[in-house]
Amino acid sequence: MIQLLFTVIFSEMVLIMILLFKTPLRKLVVVGLDRVKRGRGPIVVKTVAGTFCVVLISSVYSMMKIQKRWIEDAVVNPTDQVLMAKHLLEATLMGSSLFLVLMIDRLHHYIRELRLRRKSMEAVKKQNRVFEDGKNCSSEEIKALEEEMTTLRAKVKELESGLEIKTKEAFAGEANAMALRKQSEGFLLEYDRLLEENQNLRNQLQSFDRRLSHSASKKNT
Repeated sequence: MIQLLFTVIFSEMVLIMILLFKTPLRKLVVVGLDRVKRGRGPIVVKTVAGTFCVVLISSVYSMMKIQKRWIEDAVVNPTDQVLMAKHLLEATLMGSSLFLVLMIDRLHHYIRELRLRRKSMEAVKKQNRVFEDGKNCSSEEIKALEEEMTTLRAKVKELESGLEIKTKEAFAGEANAMALRKQSEGFLLEYDRLLEENQNLRNQLQSFDRRLSHSASKKNT
């Protein structure tokens, strides 16, 4: 039991030394601890720690019994001394083992937190770079858009001036059309009047012809 506890303590000390220094082995140990903390790993660790706690409490209780016996008998038995030393050593080793396990867990937690913070800082730096690049690109795009806006405004002004000219020409053409329409209406009225006069003149000529023919016939008779 004591040899096993010494092996466990030395193994835990080696793990702590590996976690303290940045080496390729630390990455492997961190990955291994990550896998241990997943699935059934925490249950197994808690079970082993609980067993250690029970054995530790048992050893402390045995030491208390031996010490109580010494007080009652007022005599120190060599066997009790050996048992006392054994229980004390076991309790010390188990307490140290549990303490080192807690240290390993905390170191692993802090290393993960440090990595996450470094990744977040790198992400923030990348975002700042992208934001700055976006600012530069946006300023160039804004300049291009402003130039395009100026050209479009000039084209709009040209179109507005052309539209004004066209509207003026359209109004002038409409006025000319109205004048021509009125003039054509006057011509039509004059034409109708002339037709009526021509018809009247023809009627008068026909009446004169009839009279002349009638008078000529009378003379011949």
